[in-house]
Amino acid sequence: MKQSCFDKNENMESTDLNEDEVVQNDSEDVIKEEDETEKEEGEDLTEDAEALKAELAKIIVHPPSYEPSPMEEFDQAEFSPSYKDNLPKENLVLQYAENFRRQMVQLYRDRKPLFLNPVNECGVEKFVCTTIRPTLLEFKELYNWDGASEFVADYLNIEPLKPEYELPKRLISPATVLKRQKGNCFEYSTLLCSLLIGAGYDAYVISGYATKETCLADESRDICPLLKKKEEVKEEAKKKEMKKYNVKPPRDLRSKFELKQEAKREAEKQAEKEKLRREEEERIAEMEKPPPDPYFGLRVHAWVLVLSGKREVPENFFIEPFTGLSHPMDSSNYLGIESVWNNVNYWVNMQDCSEGVKGLSFDLGDPTVWEYMFPNNDKPLLKVPDAEEDLNDMDDDERKYTSSSICTDDEEHEVEKYLDMPPSWVDALKLSLRDFQMRCPHGKKTKVYKRAKLEKFAHYLMKDGLISRLSVYEDRELTELIKVHEYYAHRSDKLTQRLTNHRTGQVCENFDPGRPRCLKEHQFKSSAPGPENERIMLFYHEARVDGLVKREETQSEMTEEYINRDDFLYYKYVEFGKRAKKFGPQETSTANKGRPINKMIQKFHRNRNKPANEDIAELIFHVAEDKIQITYHTEDLRIAASSREFLKPPNWDEKGAVLTFSPEMHQTFQVDPTQPANKQVELYEMLMELLKAEEKCRNEVRDSQNEVRNILDDRTKEEAASELDISVYDTERNEKAKKHRRELERQQLEEKMRKQEMDIDYLAPFLAKIGNPEKLTKQQAFSLKEECLADLKQRLIDKANLIQARFEKESQELEKKQAWYQQNQVSMGKEDEEEYLTYCKEAIFRIHILDLRLTRHKEQAPHKYMQLEQKLRNDERLSEFF
Repeated sequence: MKQSCFDKNENMESTDLNEDEVVQNDSEDVIKEEDETEKEEGEDLTEDAEALKAELAKIIVHPPSYEPSPMEEFDQAEFSPSYKDNLPKENLVLQYAENFRRQMVQLYRDRKPLFLNPVNECGVEKFVCTTIRPTLLEFKELYNWDGASEFVADYLNIEPLKPEYELPKRLISPATVLKRQKGNCFEYSTLLCSLLIGAGYDAYVISGYATKETCLADESRDICPLLKKKEEVKEEAKKKEMKKYNVKPPRDLRSKFELKQEAKREAEKQAEKEKLRREEEERIAEMEKPPPDPYFGLRVHAWVLVLSGKREVPENFFIEPFTGLSHPMDSSNYLGIESVWNNVNYWVNMQDCSEGVKGLSFDLGDPTVWEYMFPNNDKPLLKVPDAEEDLNDMDDDERKYTSSSICTDDEEHEVEKYLDMPPSWVDALKLSLRDFQMRCPHGKKTKVYKRAKLEKFAHYLMKDGLISRLSVYEDRELTELIKVHEYYAHRSDKLTQRLTNHRTGQVCENFDPGRPRCLKEHQFKSSAPGPENERIMLFYHEARVDGLVKREETQSEMTEEYINRDDFLYYKYVEFGKRAKKFGPQETSTANKGRPINKMIQKFHRNRNKPANEDIAELIFHVAEDKIQITYHTEDLRIAASSREFLKPPNWDEKGAVLTFSPEMHQTFQVDPTQPANKQVELYEMLMELLKAEEKCRNEVRDSQNEVRNILDDRTKEEAASELDISVYDTERNEKAKKHRRELERQQLEEKMRKQEMDIDYLAPFLAKIGNPEKLTKQQAFSLKEECLADLKQRLIDKANLIQARFEKESQELEKKQAWYQQNQVSMGKEDEEEYLTYCKEAIFRIHILDLRLTRHKEQAPHKYMQLEQKLRNDERLSEFF
């Protein structure tokens, strides 16, 4: 088995000695070279040597100078003590990390340095594993990896590494990164890994190398994720069930040779087209190929690895923190891996990365390809399969000795398990609802893709509710605009998307359920947005009474489609004529009347409750020709359908006119000749019903036209107002909720002031009589007490007398009323008697209430007197005398 870093601690002293010897030898060599140079300079030089020396002196080399940008300074008073100091266990881990680094340098001198213990905001060294703080925030969008990665990519601004080929000297904590909303790739990955581990994913931070475009988040050569077509799942065509008795298809009399030659020619044409397409793609790819990068393979980068197993992740994948997108394990964006870590352990990659990350094994429990730092590896290690077989072949004594030695090794291994990872020193990650809704720094962020530009906005930031805008262009310079796709949220008109094609002028709007007329989608031309123009409207048919699904309109036609109607109607077509041109001012009523109707067509589904020859399949109203055509459904055993045709009477449109009917006004085609013909009366009644159906259909068409106008008027007002819906629970944005809260606060303040006013000083009027002295004498104190108690006693007596006076008054009035009733009882009517009884009930009720009040007052009066006496004794101004 491969040794871990803890098994190599015994070699540390020898390692240090070797390093000192190497340094000493190098210094001795330099001293010898300097001595030899001085001897050579002391010798006399020939003319040619002097000329050579002069020529060489002209060659001046300027070494490259790099001035690192000054690090941002933080106020250390803002951080907790864990940021400024290390615990003993943290210092022990740093010692092991340094031990691990020295051993890696000794064993693998050609490797780049590892990213182990950078400094934090306060300049204190911290181990990278302890910088990860697993956290599950309260927002449901951050529970899945795609939502968390998209949030991190949008919420932070990118700080590229400087220089791009070196590891950063400082790693800021995820809590500070959330506050400052910017960071480099390592800080991006640490924050994202903290969120993913907190959500239950098996996530790791990777330190490695990537392409220039990946390190700088340059997506100008990538297709926008919103434009990528979703992989369509091809459904297998269901084979038709072959019945026992089927009509054989007709024989194919075409020449098989000619068909074969035709298929061959078609295949050659397709191959030629495919070849041209491939060549064109290769030419475009060569033109769009990025220029050569002088630091190719040297640019340091960090990203996130998610392993399968937890949270039902089916396979391993990478997450690019700058973009929030996932990448496969053989992605060409990543060129090599140095190390991997999470909040538990640190692993170093021992595999060859000459072909990038393609073919790398991510079995972190395999010590042959991953060198781990801590022995408490949470990944299962590889087992030696022959160990148990060798143990079974031994004798009893050998087996006892071997088992005892194994137990000793296990005990030592258990002792080593105590060297685990200390807890994270980072403060808890906190994110307010307002910051989460802002999503982007200052609420806006723009990303440039291949022939596209994506703009993101925070919710409620734009007045019209715009949250993102995707602009697609024809060229890479983003000058020729093709279409704009806008996404909205929280709009009162339920608008969610708007797609505008600037080439064709076509506009498509999508709405959520909840609009007054249940509009779902609206397609129209921006050059002709008014009524009586080309447009397509889709509706939520479940919420409509008429079951309308689609309405398509042009300047001369209108088509409507229905679902689940009781009358089985599913299709309606209307053909309009041109308005008659009139000279002079146009009347308002004529302008609003609508276009003249030439023809109306209605189609119906089969109604199984009616015979097929009586169930109408298609009904055509030739309004301009005064003709009505009926086509019935085809019977199951027939191949043709019955039909009728009616001519409307000449005076059919006159109100109150008597309509005449003649046999010449009706024609019919009956499939079944044995079917009895309809009588004239039945045909007349049928014609009357058809005239009513035509009038009803005409009114429905006018209603549809009016509905289109109303929808367009509503859309014009909604676009002008652009009101947003705000939840009642959002107290920061909801003005009504703010006003209600302020009103409640005002009422509470008034109630508090009223209570304070009620607590009036009971000694104030008596102190005013004696001039409000600063200090009372004993005589004044006794006098104040007696006067105050006497005043309360008098008020209690006055109140009792008042209640008694009202009681006596009510009693006397009741007695008078009873005496009056005794005198006039014989001559009283029923209404007077009922009025008397009602008065007696009310009077008795009032008398009873007054009696209760007097009784309660008598009971409470002594207690009130004693309470006041106690208050006077406890009063600060009188307490010293009592």
